[in-house]
Amino acid sequence: MCQNAPLRRILSVMVMTLSMAYVSGQNRPETPVVEWRHIGNSALDLGLASVATGPVARVWYAAGGDRLYAATASGRVFSTSDFEQWRSAAETAVAAAAAVSTTLPETGAQVRESATQAGRLYAFRRNAWRSDDGGLHWNNLTGLRAGSVVGSEIADLAISPTDADEVVIAARTGVWRSVDAGASWSGLNQFLPNLPPYRILSTPAGMRGVQIGLTGSARDLEWTPGEKTAWTPITTTSMAADAAIRAALSQTLKATITAVSSAGDYVYAGSGDGRLWASSDTQHTWRLFGTADEAGPVTAIFTDGRDPRIAIAVSGARPAAAQRGIHIRKTMNGGAFWDDLTGNLPDAAANGVTADHGTGTIYIATDAGLYTATTDLTVAGSAPSWTRLNEGLPAAPVSDVRLDAGGNQLYIAVDGYGVYGALAPHRLRDPQVVSAADYMARAAAPGSLLTILGAHITQAAAANAPIPVLAANGTESQIQVPFDARGDSLALNLRGTAGALDRTVPLQTAAPAIFVDSEGSPMILDADTGLMLDAMHPAHGRGRIQILATGLGRVTPDWPAGVAAPMENPPRVNAPVRVLVDRQPAAVSRAVLAPGYVGFYLIELQVPAIVNAGPAELYVETGNQSSNRVRVWLEP
Repeated sequence: MCQNAPLRRILSVMVMTLSMAYVSGQNRPETPVVEWRHIGNSALDLGLASVATGPVARVWYAAGGDRLYAATASGRVFSTSDFEQWRSAAETAVAAAAAVSTTLPETGAQVRESATQAGRLYAFRRNAWRSDDGGLHWNNLTGLRAGSVVGSEIADLAISPTDADEVVIAARTGVWRSVDAGASWSGLNQFLPNLPPYRILSTPAGMRGVQIGLTGSARDLEWTPGEKTAWTPITTTSMAADAAIRAALSQTLKATITAVSSAGDYVYAGSGDGRLWASSDTQHTWRLFGTADEAGPVTAIFTDGRDPRIAIAVSGARPAAAQRGIHIRKTMNGGAFWDDLTGNLPDAAANGVTADHGTGTIYIATDAGLYTATTDLTVAGSAPSWTRLNEGLPAAPVSDVRLDAGGNQLYIAVDGYGVYGALAPHRLRDPQVVSAADYMARAAAPGSLLTILGAHITQAAAANAPIPVLAANGTESQIQVPFDARGDSLALNLRGTAGALDRTVPLQTAAPAIFVDSEGSPMILDADTGLMLDAMHPAHGRGRIQILATGLGRVTPDWPAGVAAPMENPPRVNAPVRVLVDRQPAAVSRAVLAPGYVGFYLIELQVPAIVNAGPAELYVETGNQSSNRVRVWLEP
């Protein structure tokens, strides 16, 4: 049927993604090869004329006017010759020629003089200004009501050496260009790698995408599931709340507190001079460890949720540059003692840390890149050997690192470039069985697709009955639960290139899960056009959409696992299937095995009448079980 052609294209992409997502191979190298994927881009949607980016300090033209340079606030320099694509550059800024004016448009404004048109001056401070008569009269080029069309004060301005009407400004929102003497402005930020993430606040889960906080800003941002253009501001107060806690503890501990973390009754704090405090009774009493300047400022603290007596603190560069700094310390006794784990780490500022309790794996974000090591978190010991994991990443400082809730996916923040994600390398030592839909640990159901993260599986069985292995590579494999599976649990006997692996997962009659991609975008299509629904292609009220899911349970007629569903009259789901869109029940027209594919279910429905446009919650219910919540974009 022609309406299944778009579905076949989408499922083909998903199957290829499984087989190509990570470096394959039967032999696991001691140094893991991590295949990073870029989450989003480095642009910001601030409601301006064009997308913005992070702060830019200087802009200037090459002598011939055919190339533009920009220096970011972090000191990196980029150039462009087409005013769209940027590349790293080493050239230093040329001195800007200043002009003298008796009447400045703003107090403290700086002035630039055109080399090609007599009397043409540009000035800048809060706004950009133009004068055509040597500074006697000025026109405001960026003021808009009480604000600015470029969203912030201006740090620098450059005039083309060949055209007095072409002018570029640098601001906290990036680089902006005008070719009509400032009458209109366009951003040059879409591909300028200048997003300065300071913290990863959350990883994709349900309707939520990756959320970050920016360096030097109280603004929190999100790459929302289904987003295609830019990071958008959100109303969370994570960064502000953290700042408030640090300020309060600074008063209590009589020190400048730069990092705080807690789990259970345990609270840990670190100061700007490298000292560490710990409280085991929710801040009633404190224990101090270390002396001032023993280490650089404490930048981040990880607290182990499984055992809050375990914490790991990382520090920046020491004030005494001639001495090697302590960059990572661990306690396993609630802060009584801290072991120095710096070892062979480079003497570079450490910015973020996370760890996996089960494998003892630590990940540390530093100005020299991302490093990992394995140690026993529960006992005291010497420093482990650290391995760098930067292959495939931009040459820029890593400002933070975080694991998802299941400890399966690793996310890092790279200065200028934003967020990258990958399968957490420690999964190669501790494989986990998760839902193939969203890589989360959940119950299985007859017919479910399961993924074994961290293992190349060649054979699978349960109760001595074979289970089909649908795909496998060096770091993950996919199997399908037999449709005749019975009981409360499924004991999996797995065999692979690394040997035997036995795992048990809960078994339910239904365990619905909607497929999502690595950014949390759900696999939902417009049934008429075949387009994936996202912010650019929303669902319309009373329109038909198709959801790709797994875990809907048994079907009629019976169907064998590992066999593609027929293109005509595919088996129907036995249990009633219910879909809620923006808290309204939708009319489900069919719930079947996806024609031509193994283990995928297809739910087709009509979207309810829509009152409010924008993102909304969607989920599936069947067999008294609910799926993961996903974000779908709606439009009346």
